[in-house]
Amino acid sequence: MMTTATLDALGLGLVMPVLPTLLSGLVAPRSVPLQVGVLTALYAVMQFLFAPVLGAISDRFGRRPVLLVSLAGATADYLVLALSPVLGVLYLGRAVAGITGATTAVAGSAIADVSGEDERARRFGMLGACYGIGMVAGPILGGVLGGLSPHAPFLAAAGLNGLNLLVGALLLRETRVPLPRAEREPFRLAALNPVGSLGWVRMVPGLLALLAVFGLVQLIGQIPGSMWVLFTEHRFGWDPLTVGLSLAAFGTVHALTQALVTGPLVARLGERRALALGMCADAVGFLALSIAASGWLVLPILLPLALGGVAAPALQALLSTAVGDDRQGRLQGVLASLNSVSGIVGPLAFTALYSATIHVGDGWVWVCGAALYVLCVPALRRSRRLPVKAPARLTRETEPSID
Repeated sequence: MMTTATLDALGLGLVMPVLPTLLSGLVAPRSVPLQVGVLTALYAVMQFLFAPVLGAISDRFGRRPVLLVSLAGATADYLVLALSPVLGVLYLGRAVAGITGATTAVAGSAIADVSGEDERARRFGMLGACYGIGMVAGPILGGVLGGLSPHAPFLAAAGLNGLNLLVGALLLRETRVPLPRAEREPFRLAALNPVGSLGWVRMVPGLLALLAVFGLVQLIGQIPGSMWVLFTEHRFGWDPLTVGLSLAAFGTVHALTQALVTGPLVARLGERRALALGMCADAVGFLALSIAASGWLVLPILLPLALGGVAAPALQALLSTAVGDDRQGRLQGVLASLNSVSGIVGPLAFTALYSATIHVGDGWVWVCGAALYVLCVPALRRSRRLPVKAPARLTRETEPSID
């Protein structure tokens, strides 16, 4: 599963650097930035819509078949994108890529299936690190291949997804243990509705509050990705090479911290205290960036920012213990949807905030990000109502079902 996650993120990152070049041959030059923005948003929207659906289907029919079908679809999709010169096909391809890329919910569910409660934070941290490494290496490799041809990264992405499919078919075992038919909950039509399927969340005391914390953490996490280039070029006068190296360093340190620090920290402090520590460390890093006067200060600031990376896997582990095994797919689908929403809203909101406050000071966006963590405090207090042990299943739903 970790190999699958790394290859999946690597394939996605490969195509990012060449989208503008590919579009420049299909639309007028002045339309390229808008088209890039729309295609990026389209991918996130499709993930938002389909992550809960794939998660719910995997709850009923298993993780392995959903993952393999998605990988097969992604392989075919990237091949079509590499060979087609039509803008409409590019849009259709990005939509399909968003659907097949919604397998983060399935991967998270598989981790929850095979991990005890004391192991989940560590393994979720490793899963996050795998995605992080793929997203760091992917754009670098995509930039190199893009120098040969704007179509080459798409062919490479198709190859990686094909390899991913082969690895999964040979090595990936089913992690979801099916219930006996007599105990199996009917598959409900509402599970295919990405909004309507959220009704079950209200039935677990405190879960909605903890999901609100997750949404805020993911939203705040969009600030470095959205603002790093703009901020460092303006504040420190960095050139593109320096910015790229700093981003690679940030991604690497962040991934290593998630993989190596999350498990021991959660084992020592517990999920809630590790979550609080991660949020505090991230806020300290944001405030330090807001007042940093020299570029070299970014290097030590990377440490609290990296420690902030333990918050997400600790929170994901805490959430996964709140629901029964038969709802892990739906829960991970909700988390993936929240992540997608933050990926749509966050860059728009924070770049707008930066533009509105830059005449006052270019560090205010980091101050506002740190302040948003304060909103997590009341939600975390409400989430203490979560049951100590997850209910085996929820039985008060009344949606139409098909057996």
